[in-house]
Parts: sequence; C-alpha cells; structure tokens
Amino acid sequence: MKNTFKFGFLALAISVAAAACNNTATEGEQSADSLQTEIEAQVESSIDSIDSIGESAVDSLDSLSN
Repeated sequence: MKNTFKFGFLALAISVAAAACNNTATEGEQSADSLQTEIEAQVESSIDSIDSIGESAVDSLDSLSN
C-alpha cells in the first residue's frame, strides 16, 4: 500500500512538473485549467487504486474468517 501512495504522488509530481515546464505567458489560463484537470485525474486514479487495494484486503479477510 505504501508503494501505491508513492506511485500516485510520483505521478502527480511528474504531471505538475510537466505542466509547469509547458507554461507560456499567453496560454497561462489554459495551462492552469489543463493542470487542474490533470491533477484531478491523477487524484481520482490514486483513489481508485487505494479503493481496489482496500476491497482486496477486505475480501481476503472475509475469506480467512470463513
């Protein structure tokens, strides 16, 4: 689970860095909007990964208790 968090935050950091490097003065607002969209997508992806890991853990515990 630690690795999932690490990869999620690594992906977020890379996307923020890439968006910051591609920022120009004339397209500042568009870049900010695309950055926000990219961050939201990465956060949702991380949440989905964490949810699936949690569901797997619960399923494993349920099967052990039976």
